[in-house]
Amino acid sequence: MNFDISTLRFDKNGLIPAVVQDEKTGEVLTLAYMNEEAIAKTLETKETWFFSRSRNELWHKGESSGNTQRVVRLQQDCDADALLLQVVPDGPACHTGNRSCFSETITEDAASNRTVLHELVQKIKERKENPVEDSYTTYLFREGIDKILKKVGEESAEVIIGAKNNNKKEITWEISDLIYHTLVLMELVEVDITDLKVELFKRHLQKQGEQNA
Repeated sequence: MNFDISTLRFDKNGLIPAVVQDEKTGEVLTLAYMNEEAIAKTLETKETWFFSRSRNELWHKGESSGNTQRVVRLQQDCDADALLLQVVPDGPACHTGNRSCFSETITEDAASNRTVLHELVQKIKERKENPVEDSYTTYLFREGIDKILKKVGEESAEVIIGAKNNNKKEITWEISDLIYHTLVLMELVEVDITDLKVELFKRHLQKQGEQNA
């Protein structure tokens, strides 16, 4: 991870704000501050290090709690006076035990649905690991792969019918059913959303290469 610290603009206390974001979901986990040493440590270990303004000392995220953050990407803003760290978190980001430090909503026009897909994946995983008697997801896992494949096939056909009917509401409903059952299948065969992102990204790069050839 190559990065020229000298290009950054620190404040009068030698600090720069750093936004930490979940690389997978895009969720903002915390806002912290870094000095030159914290950035150097982060680059060296590929885990987040910050400078505590209240304790006036350097600290390694997860050193005592075990909730470390593996850094995937480090970026600076256009003015070079703020950082964005995209990470893979191993546990909650907040000292309260919450996943994000931004868990208290002051006001909103509508509930956010940005992370719903990842939340659904987590719920499916929980149903597999901890079955609930009246849960439909638990029922699918109990019945096994043949039942799940049958449902994927049925929902695929329903999507086709919805598209032929040219009914947006119907096709939206049916695609949602197909995605849900596909996610259950993915959990059963141990395919993660990240695996899909990696594969699609590889295809995207390959397509770009072909266009530039």
